[in-house]
Amino acid sequence: MAPAALSGMPAQPQRDDIDHTWTYLQSGITKIMLNLQEGVDLTTYMGIYTAVHNFCTSQKAVGFSVASNINTGAHRGAHLLGEDLYKKLSDYLTDHLNSLLVEAKSHTDETLLAFYIREWQRYTDAAKYIHHLFRYLNRHWVKREMDEGKKSIYDVYTLHLVKWRDVLFHFISEKVMSAVLKLVEKQRNGETIEYNQIKQVVESFVSLGLDETDSSKTTLDVYRYHFERPFLAATKTFYQNESKQFVAENSVVEYMKKAETRLEEEEERVKMYLHGDIAIPLKKACNQVLIADHSNLLRDEFQVLLDNDREEDMARMYNLLKRIPDGLDPLRRKFEAHVRNAGLAAVAKVASDADKLEPKVYVDALLEIHTQYQGLVERAFGNEAEFTRSLDNACREFVNRNEVCKSGSNKSPELLAKYTDTLLRKNSTGVEDDEMEKTLTQIMTVFKYIEDRDVFQKFYSRMLARRLVHSNSSSDHLETSMISKLKEACGFEYTNKLQRMFNDMQISKDLNDDYKEHVANVGAKALDSSYNILGTGFWPLAPPNTNFNPPEEVSIDCERFSRYYRNKHEGRKLTWLWQLCKGEVKANYMKNAKTPYTFQVSAYQMAILLMFNEKDKHTYEELASTTQLNAEALDPSLGVFLKAKVLIMSGSDKVGPGATFALNYDFKNKKLRINLNVGIKSETKQEEAETTKTIEEDRKLLIQSAIVRIMKARKKMKYQMLVTETITQIKHRFVPKINDIKNSIEILLDKEYLERLDDDELGYLA
Repeated sequence: MAPAALSGMPAQPQRDDIDHTWTYLQSGITKIMLNLQEGVDLTTYMGIYTAVHNFCTSQKAVGFSVASNINTGAHRGAHLLGEDLYKKLSDYLTDHLNSLLVEAKSHTDETLLAFYIREWQRYTDAAKYIHHLFRYLNRHWVKREMDEGKKSIYDVYTLHLVKWRDVLFHFISEKVMSAVLKLVEKQRNGETIEYNQIKQVVESFVSLGLDETDSSKTTLDVYRYHFERPFLAATKTFYQNESKQFVAENSVVEYMKKAETRLEEEEERVKMYLHGDIAIPLKKACNQVLIADHSNLLRDEFQVLLDNDREEDMARMYNLLKRIPDGLDPLRRKFEAHVRNAGLAAVAKVASDADKLEPKVYVDALLEIHTQYQGLVERAFGNEAEFTRSLDNACREFVNRNEVCKSGSNKSPELLAKYTDTLLRKNSTGVEDDEMEKTLTQIMTVFKYIEDRDVFQKFYSRMLARRLVHSNSSSDHLETSMISKLKEACGFEYTNKLQRMFNDMQISKDLNDDYKEHVANVGAKALDSSYNILGTGFWPLAPPNTNFNPPEEVSIDCERFSRYYRNKHEGRKLTWLWQLCKGEVKANYMKNAKTPYTFQVSAYQMAILLMFNEKDKHTYEELASTTQLNAEALDPSLGVFLKAKVLIMSGSDKVGPGATFALNYDFKNKKLRINLNVGIKSETKQEEAETTKTIEEDRKLLIQSAIVRIMKARKKMKYQMLVTETITQIKHRFVPKINDIKNSIEILLDKEYLERLDDDELGYLA
């Protein structure tokens, strides 16, 4: 408020004369109202301030007697004089604004907008000056009136705003707003506008939000009613018309791009010149007319985008539909169905013969679909939890219920276990450990969707046992890494036996070192042998299904180890698992062989070959009698020798009684070390059948133990609730069938673990 040029004020009026005082004040106020830009000189400024002060502190009012009570009269006089001055100023502002109203009627659209902004700025700048000049009136008379609860009394600056609102604004606000909306529409149509004009109008509307109950407070009521309400209505109308026409003339993808652009423009518009309070309702209005009103059209296009892998357009659709309530639910359902069908199709493509299906081919088919659509969820759907859940639901379906699983409900976990076995066996690949770690992580990706996890556990533990017993693991590090991954997924109980198998192998290694030292100390002549001591409760290995008479050399060495072990661990019993034993024999009988061949053989094969040290030919009956092997064990072993041409058969066209076997002295092979200890397909099928049978038996026991555990805790329970609770407790290992649970309940009733009570209730018997 720097003093400047305005001057020429008349002499100070008598302090108690309202007419003279107002005439004096009006001259200065008019100059401030009309020519403030030229400045106010100090003389004028102090003259107005002094005149207001003097009038408000006058001891008597014109025509008013104070004889009866000096103190009261003085107080009331000041009161009345302040009221007169306040009324004079109020009337002056009304007249001034009425003149502006007359002038405003001659303007329209942008000229009206320019007029409104110019006059608003001039008026509010003057109001700040006048408010300061009348501060004595504000501090005393106005404050006293407001303290007494007078609702129509305001400080001088607020009075200016109230007058602007009541005299001018209410009559021209619609026209001003119409001009604003035309300007905004021009901008929406691509024209450049002077948006600062709109910003100033917004600020004026906000400033007029006066709280009638408390003049010290402001509200957004005026702004919301006179600006926000028509702005939102115009916005809806504009985009309804535009979107309807655009959709009729363009593709859905092009419409999404247009809607995306429009939404970004509106957000920028809020930052540029709108009040922040409009952001949420404006966003809601735009979402409704640009997205919700066309949501069915967008959703119908989603399947086309999925079928054609249009990731960018799917991301655009996701970002649009997530802005409206429940906008994404239909997309998630379509996505889940699409992924499920894609998974089923991928499996059907590789599953022409489920029995001959390579585990790697099967697992890779599952992983390929998961990887493809997990990438889509990450890139197009922002890794949203609900889309991830839809992906998981779809994967769980096609992993557990597909073309391959029709031939056996346990096929997925079985094939996954076999593929893992292939990866972890020696000579499976030449892949580095880091790459193998990634592959094992992918294995766990499929594993998390497996419902029959107990099936995987059974097959995996049997295959792990063979890898450990035959020293056929590619890496102890990778084995322990896989067990850790399974433990993290299923808990300690799931991997406890797997971990104990590793412990047994380490104990056996130390035991063998001690045994070799013992043999060296006693000076005994022994085979180059090693022994594994496997705990009965932890290894999924059955005793041999045949009698066996090991070769004398092997028998002597085994007996020596047995004595050593019994001395070290008194009371323990050893059961020899001959079907898992293996060794090497050197063949020196071939003609023209410069270096003897080394045959890698099973214990059964070793016993057969060592019989040919005594004579060149043996009948089938002699071999069976000496080795004590039954036909199931003997015939496959002989079959391997015949196929490799180590032995020659005569006297019969098939292995069995009546056949005679002789050494083939003309045996030749490119390798010097030849592995004859190969699995027989029939043995593998039999083992798989036994594993499946074991799984079923274990499941029955697991269901029964779960029921007993639940009833022991609850004591009494409704039949159906017990079935539901049993499913809940077991489903992390496999999904039990209702009939299996009911059969288990009947068994426990027969065994008197449970009893029937009234009203379909069961009770626990301790």
